[in-house]
Amino acid sequence: MAIDELRIGEPILRWSARAHSIAEIETELARIWAGQDLTASIDGEPGRHIAARTSVLNLIVVARRPEIAERSAATMQSLTGRHPSRTIVIQSADPDGPSWLDARVEAHCMVPREDAPETCAETIHITCGGEAGRHLSAIATPLVVHDLPVAVWWPGEPLLTRQPARELLEGADRLIVDGSTWSGDGLTRLREMAEVADTTTLAVSDFALERQARWREAIASIFDDRDFLPYERYLRRVAVTYSTHDDTGAPGSTNLVKPLYHVGWLASRLGLSVVKPLAPVADRHWPGGPQARSTGRGRGPAQRPVMSRGHTATLSDGRAEVSVVVRPIASNSPPGTTLRVELLAERRGSELRADVTAEAEFVNVRVWQDGVEAMERHFRAPRRKEVELLAEAIESTGRDFVATGALRSAAALVGPHWGAA
Repeated sequence: MAIDELRIGEPILRWSARAHSIAEIETELARIWAGQDLTASIDGEPGRHIAARTSVLNLIVVARRPEIAERSAATMQSLTGRHPSRTIVIQSADPDGPSWLDARVEAHCMVPREDAPETCAETIHITCGGEAGRHLSAIATPLVVHDLPVAVWWPGEPLLTRQPARELLEGADRLIVDGSTWSGDGLTRLREMAEVADTTTLAVSDFALERQARWREAIASIFDDRDFLPYERYLRRVAVTYSTHDDTGAPGSTNLVKPLYHVGWLASRLGLSVVKPLAPVADRHWPGGPQARSTGRGRGPAQRPVMSRGHTATLSDGRAEVSVVVRPIASNSPPGTTLRVELLAERRGSELRADVTAEAEFVNVRVWQDGVEAMERHFRAPRRKEVELLAEAIESTGRDFVATGALRSAAALVGPHWGAA
């Protein structure tokens, strides 16, 4: 087959077979790489010679829905030339029925460039039900390539407090999640994830946090200016504004993971401790529910709900308190998206105020010193796609102390009694 027919940079299916047990899956995997001169088999038909396996890690994907399984597998296949892996996609179905397993074993290959050898990796799609579907570790562990790192990618809602999840994570090196997709406000699960990180050696990569790198770089750049650096240890207020599609912005209606990560990162980097954890702002309209407000237009009093004033918390640097406000604003942006981060620092009677926003490919920073605008910068910082975030996560070795610190501080802000009736 000619090089141009290989579609350089695009993964091509070289082998596909079905299996109905772990033993049958292992047999098919052995057949793929059994001989040096094997030709591919696509549903029983001979194909092109398969290159040598080049796996550098094991990736276990826990997908509760078929669309998540397919999307995750496609994302990983696009990394075949860069990060060839053995990918095991596990999807459970009918947990109360009889035990069963159906698997599709595939080998995808890619020529990353004209002068490079073809690299290949396996993907094992497993759908299981009944007792088999309740034991993730029993399915995944026999299929991993030993002596290679194990990453667990859990799109959707990771069931971190359940025994099957804990058993699976015991044999893993890294957990990859996206906290911004969790249901409700997502904060109870955030606290659970921090507990897992604190009680194990597991490294955690959260796409919700990694997407904020451009915000962190922009905020840090403020204090790169020697005129502003002295204010860094005199932070007195942090306000994060986030988008909501709920007309009331009621507590629990919008995911708060990304807004809280901003505060958690600042707290961890500046050595701030939590004095009062996050709580809804006291308001005459709450907790009895949003009250109608008259617009005073037309024949009658047109009614619209009152927007929640958000949540507050208090931090401390050991000398003074730092107030935190996390508030919703109705917006067309995806719910939970950060719209603005505002900082206020006061030092020896002087005030520094910073305002950071982001839109499309840019992050904008404005700074005022004692009411006079002292800085305005615009950084080109494109949003990163899921495939880029996944590549970064699986390239990481060990724990990222910045990410770990942000997670711990964010969990401390949630507090032990969050969500209690």
